[in-house]
Amino acid sequence: MHIRFWGVRGSLPVPQLPAQIKSKISTIMERLTAADIESPETRERFLAGLPPWLFGTTGGNTACLTVSFDNPRKFIIFDAGSGIRELGNALARNTPKITQYHIFFSHFHWDHIMGLPFFTPAYDPAVSADFYSPQGELETVLKGQMVFPYFPVSMETMAAKQTFHSLSVGLTSGITLYDAVISAKKMNHPGGSYSYLVNDGKHRFVYATDVELSSMDFIKNEENIAFFDQADLVVIDSQYTLGEAIEKYSWGHSAFSMAVEFAAHWQIKHLVLFHHDPGYNDQKLGNILQFARRYAERINNWGITLTLATEGLELTVS
Repeated sequence: MHIRFWGVRGSLPVPQLPAQIKSKISTIMERLTAADIESPETRERFLAGLPPWLFGTTGGNTACLTVSFDNPRKFIIFDAGSGIRELGNALARNTPKITQYHIFFSHFHWDHIMGLPFFTPAYDPAVSADFYSPQGELETVLKGQMVFPYFPVSMETMAAKQTFHSLSVGLTSGITLYDAVISAKKMNHPGGSYSYLVNDGKHRFVYATDVELSSMDFIKNEENIAFFDQADLVVIDSQYTLGEAIEKYSWGHSAFSMAVEFAAHWQIKHLVLFHHDPGYNDQKLGNILQFARRYAERINNWGITLTLATEGLELTVS
């Protein structure tokens, strides 16, 4: 399986502000010495030595990622936050064009559906778009954000053939796409949210955004074991620091330290911190990753890989 991130923020999109870009440039210039610009090789070495938060960006789009299989043209999409617009733009360059899309929704909060009206393949009559959710009224909800006065174009204008699938929850109710079984599990979030397990028979990938982890997620029952125990890669909500998670109890999101404890409990092999707070800049998110790695070593160094989700990040589950 191959995972690519198109949007990694939570709550709402956050563009880079001019002041933030100027601040980065200023910080880079302060680190620069004459020796760093002597040759193309020294310039490349200098740039390569900059921290990721300084030479790059986490990204500002909300939740969207793809999971592809042996054939990169065969993939599924999780959530349709503003990042799905970038996905649609990238797919427009494919030749021959892709004509089948499978989009799974964790839930219907706006940051997870707001990009759908801007997903250009959905306006192509040669395309088939299948939408999936365990929550009821999927079709009504998606169409509801594209009505006057909230949006000038209705979902009926989308020329793609639309099919809406109501999913059952649980391991025995999974559906099969591209030789992988996708199962849904309800998580702790206001109004409900669902994580997804993708099992291709060789590896297990879990998408678990918008969850406020609780003691129930640590219970070693059949469902939790099948979803999380020694999973190969888990993308998980880690929107807050511990102090913020306490202050915002019952808001439906987790602290990054709790995500690390969760990973240690289930011996997860690779944990990706996801659904970043819109108030966090790149430097703070870079610091959070470092704190998370140190915390993982302190509580139980089981050899986990810890990654910060960034736009454009690509990971292979192997």
